[in-house]
Amino acid sequence: MASNNEYQTPFNSRYCTEEMKQLFSPRNRFSTWRRLWIWLAEAEKELGLAGISDQALAEMQSHIIIRDEEFALIEVEEKRRRHDVMAHVHGFGLAAPSAAGIIHLGATSCYVTDNADLIFLRDGLDLLLPKLATVIKKLSDFARKYRDQACLGYTHGQPAALTTVGKRTCLWIQDLLMDLRNIERSRSDLRFRGVKGATGTQGTFLSLFRGDHSKVEELDELVTKKAGFESVFTISSQTYSRKIDLDVCNSLGSFGATCERIFTDIRHSAMMKEIEEPFETDQIGSSAMAFKRNPMRSERGCALGRKLQNLPMDAMATYAHQWFERTLDDSAIRRISIPESFLCADALMLLLDNVMSGLVVYPAVIERRIAQELPFMATENIIMALSEVGVSRQEAHEEIRVLSHQAAAAVKLEGKDNDLLDRIRKQEFFNPIIGQLDQLLEPKSFYGRAPQQVDKFTGPGGEVESALAKYEDVIRKGGRVDLNV
Repeated sequence: MASNNEYQTPFNSRYCTEEMKQLFSPRNRFSTWRRLWIWLAEAEKELGLAGISDQALAEMQSHIIIRDEEFALIEVEEKRRRHDVMAHVHGFGLAAPSAAGIIHLGATSCYVTDNADLIFLRDGLDLLLPKLATVIKKLSDFARKYRDQACLGYTHGQPAALTTVGKRTCLWIQDLLMDLRNIERSRSDLRFRGVKGATGTQGTFLSLFRGDHSKVEELDELVTKKAGFESVFTISSQTYSRKIDLDVCNSLGSFGATCERIFTDIRHSAMMKEIEEPFETDQIGSSAMAFKRNPMRSERGCALGRKLQNLPMDAMATYAHQWFERTLDDSAIRRISIPESFLCADALMLLLDNVMSGLVVYPAVIERRIAQELPFMATENIIMALSEVGVSRQEAHEEIRVLSHQAAAAVKLEGKDNDLLDRIRKQEFFNPIIGQLDQLLEPKSFYGRAPQQVDKFTGPGGEVESALAKYEDVIRKGGRVDLNV
């Protein structure tokens, strides 16, 4: 069983960072509740509410972090009361007896549960964003390195016009930049629920401050500031709107889809032996087939990406099924799906960083595959060259059509290499341009502006640089990558 400082989940492993596991751990959850009770009591005292002593606040402060032995006592109380928040109010009161009478004063359960969840959403996104920025930076460096490494493009799963390894990488980066933007927006949209009372009307706090509306508003703003939020919801029900969860989980789920798409490309590239993920000297690919180099990291990435992109459905259904000011059918599912969305996203960040830090490119294999297809792609160039020396385009088209079909049959029916160029060289019809053949088949003439597009996209003043500007320091301080993930 996981400790009270670790979230109990299938992701409890080296595949998630300790920071993310601890963020959603029982100890952090319930210690955050205690912080919220302290902030509320401090704010009430600062605004003149009587009965909150310095000793009470001091005792609360000295017991912010819930201890192991307290969990057992609180568990007994929860079984008795069937109410987790009241069990923890009781437990905190035992730890800080001078404060027992003022803990949770005027509040409803959602003051701690919901405000704590908003803190976890905020802090979780703050953990993920720099990791995503770091991955994008590493991919950007990789794209620039291979900006002009020609490779076959594929449409419909079939060889198409050439592109470059760097340009294809930019397709991944562009999608990750969209994820970065979506997650940043979800982070910036977060607000604190604040001090709102049972149905969000702040009625209990208005009573505490004897009808002084300005004091109630000050209380809301003061606790919000203590919690580190810039703004607070003006309107809430007993809970903050579950649409907030949906918004955050959607941004993470979209990132999960991006991960599956990228890792699928890597798996296909590995299948063709063009690009592979890191593979250690002593790594075993298969228990039966010793030669195997299975792309296990990318396969895991596809699995976790698929899981993450499905988790927003939990948040969507939960939001849609809320009644009026609240129902409790949201509680159990949120305690599972929200942490697992973040833990899954965190695991994917580690996988992306790991794989992108050690991608292996095999130019010789890539170029051999180009050589098998390029003669067919070059036929239009050959026809145009013949036309420039006075040969009829229609005649040139017919001659090369026949030879192309013959070469294709040799490849498909006899398993031979593409010998179209040899067939062309043997035909007197093509003598006027034989000396130009090598130039006409130069891969650089087939991938257009791919290298220049990479430069513009990833270079100074480009989209990547602009998006990563705020993360420069954290990227620069990035630690060593563990390729054993």
